[in-house]
Order: sequence, then structure tokens, then C-alpha cells
Amino acid sequence: MSGAALRNVEQYLAALRESLRGADPALIQDALYDAEEHLRAELAQAPAGDSELDVLARIVTSYGAPEEVADAYRANEVKVRAALRTPQPAPRSTAFGRFFGVYLDPRAYLSLLYLTLCLMTGIVYFTFAVTGLSMSAGFAILIIGIPFFLLFIGASRGVALAEGRLVEAMLGTRMPRRPVYPDRQAPWYARIVDMLKDRRTWTTLIYLLMMLPLGIFYFTFVVVGITVSVAVTMAPIFVLLYHFGIVQIDGDLHMEYPHPALLPLMSILGIVLLTITLHLARGLGNLHGLLAKNLLVSTSRTD
Repeated sequence: MSGAALRNVEQYLAALRESLRGADPALIQDALYDAEEHLRAELAQAPAGDSELDVLARIVTSYGAPEEVADAYRANEVKVRAALRTPQPAPRSTAFGRFFGVYLDPRAYLSLLYLTLCLMTGIVYFTFAVTGLSMSAGFAILIIGIPFFLLFIGASRGVALAEGRLVEAMLGTRMPRRPVYPDRQAPWYARIVDMLKDRRTWTTLIYLLMMLPLGIFYFTFVVVGITVSVAVTMAPIFVLLYHFGIVQIDGDLHMEYPHPALLPLMSILGIVLLTITLHLARGLGNLHGLLAKNLLVSTSRTD
């Protein structure tokens, strides 16, 4: 649909959504928010005598037709992703190089850090969601029940937007940088119904509740993986230091020493385990990024 054929904001947004079909849902959400915010602001400042059709025609001339805006967002997305992309390790031609090349991949360490932080964020998100839902149910019989629930949902979407920025920064998954534009012109009861019908309202709450068990699993995986790997790697060194009397332990220590030829193999095994832990951490980060995109990105206005 060309800019000249557009008669209202809804048609413009529908045309922009159609022009962005196939793009990342997070990009579509950002583009729709920016466009609607600009169009609504221009319409609000237009002279009282001008019709929405005339005002929209002038706006399209300056802001651009939907097809032009879509092309601009696609081109800008490529530049932004190139600027924000973490340095990539040089490609390895051998399986050995690809396996141990994970040590040169910053994304593996960022994923490891994110998985560690998930325990703390999971506790915060879970407490926030359970408290909000419980208080909303408790206030349901009071006059403040509906306003409190709406405030809670709005706050949960703000938390989801902040979590999305954390996911994008540490896991590299494209997440929305703008919220869904609120339809301020619709009656309040219509907005409540739309909010309750919006899939993202409930998937966001599911995500916040899921973060506690996921955070426990991620934190346990990181701690156990790194601890076991480092312990197995350092055990032969500790055994040698104890055998030569450099390390002293109070009390009687009865232990079976492995054959000296096996000690280097233990260290190699520990390094292999640490390498596998980094690979798994990077894989879990990618999977969690997909989970966050599917649960936190709006689809009601991006399909």
C-alpha cells in the first residue's frame, strides 16, 4: 500500500508491518512503536481544522512511506548488529581447533556470566511475580483491585523490557528496544480486554516464574561444571606437592595415589571437562535467548 493511499494511522502501521514481514519480531516491534509514536504526536499537534487524511499525507512526505521506513530499519539493523557484535574468533579448520577455540569466544564467557546471574535475577523475578499475582487476587474484591492489577502488568512489562536488554547484551539474541505502543485513544475497558487477550501478558508472567527454577539449574550447572573441572585439573599438582612435602595437611591422610603416569591424564581430563562446560554454557545461552524471544517479544502486532 503506497503512502498516498493511506487514510489513517492503523492503515500506515498495517502497511509497515506488511513491509517488514519476515524480519525479526523484535525489530518489527521497535519499528511499529517508533512509527506510531511519531504519527500520534504529529496528529496531536496538527491544526484543529485539518483532517487526519491530510495530516497523514504530510507526515508520510517527511517521515517516509511504509516501504521506505521498512527498508531504512532493515539497513540500520545490519549496521547496529555489526557494531554491537562481539569479536568473533578466527574460524578453525580442524575439529581440535573448533573444540578448544571456545576459549577465544567472548560469547561463551558472557553466557557463563549470564547463567551465573540467573539465580539472583530469578529470585527477584519470581518474588515480584508471585507477590504481584497474590496481591492482585487479594485486592480483586476491592475497588483498587483492577488498578493494582493493571499497575502490576505494566511493571511486569517494564521488567521484561529490562530483561530483554540484558539478554541481548550478554547472549546476543535480538530483543525489543521499545515497548509495545499503548493505545491511549481506546477506552480504558477496551485496553483492559486487549491486555488480557494479549498472549505476551501471560507469557511474560510465565517467563518471570520460570526464571527461579531455571536460575537454580543454571547456577548449579556453572558451579558444578567449573568446580569439578578445576578440581580434576589441579588434583595431580596437589598430589605431587603433597608427595614432595611442599604441602602439609594436619592429621593422618590415607589416600591411594594413582600411578604417576596417570597424573597428566587427569589434568588433561580436567581441561577437557572445562572446555565442554564452556561449550554447554554457550549452548544454554543460545537456548535461553530463544526462550526469551518467544515469551517476551510481542506477536499480537508483529505477525
